[in-house]
Amino acid sequence: MIKTLLKNMLVFTVVACGVVPLVYFLSVQYGVAQDSILPVQPVSPEDEAIGRYVENIAFGVGERLQFDIGYGFINAGSAIMEVMDLVEFNDRPAYQIVTTARSNKFFSSFYPVKDRVESIIDAVGLFSWRFDKELREGKYRAHRQYEFDQINHKVVYKGDTITVESYVQDALSILYYIRTQPLEVDQPIYVDNFTDGKNYPLEVKVHRREKIKTKAGEFDCLVVEPLLKSAGIFKHEGRLTVWLTDDRLRLPVMMKSKVVVGSITAELTEYSIGQLEEF
Repeated sequence: MIKTLLKNMLVFTVVACGVVPLVYFLSVQYGVAQDSILPVQPVSPEDEAIGRYVENIAFGVGERLQFDIGYGFINAGSAIMEVMDLVEFNDRPAYQIVTTARSNKFFSSFYPVKDRVESIIDAVGLFSWRFDKELREGKYRAHRQYEFDQINHKVVYKGDTITVESYVQDALSILYYIRTQPLEVDQPIYVDNFTDGKNYPLEVKVHRREKIKTKAGEFDCLVVEPLLKSAGIFKHEGRLTVWLTDDRLRLPVMMKSKVVVGSITAELTEYSIGQLEEF
């Protein structure tokens, strides 16, 4: 019984950190765009094909966030979120963002986890171009990969062409977009998200300011909670709370998800700040 609970906990948490924090952040192909690394040409904010410019003073290439994943006092593994490179994708500059999650030695002895998620995010408009998720959890294997046609608002998923909203986000890019927004208490942010074949409108509530202490240090934070505007994704997993630093970086320093018994926590242990780019 305990092993089953811990297995489910580990899967849930690892996916949460591998895809990152916001709502079903719980929820590309290796080396995507690796052959087209810097230099890239600046793109005008008035680009006719896409038409959106989002100021980004929160993250850049070289940012690396490392988390410990725990259930109560039990350490289950670790996760890393990293802005790997500035690449060229669809003739535009884009960030290659990779997250990995690993179970520790103890959990790996009965339920090894090795997950990798990659997102290619437009560096000017901060929306998703490509998403790839590869899960290795116990005997379970899964691979999800899709590209977004942001001009025609389409995505092909498992052979089906699905209409998506303008500037739609994937389950990883959404966090990086939220980090660039002017978050204020009691002023929610609304974002359109596409995950595993479905569109999910998302409301991100900003509850309060709070100071917390983590293994990486003490931080003044904004406490946010992502909420689905449509039911059905996490019927039983409970609420997810994310602590973002109350500064220009908006670093996710703590994530907690309520489960049937207790809660799962991802706590920042180490971090490196990235280099900002101008476009």
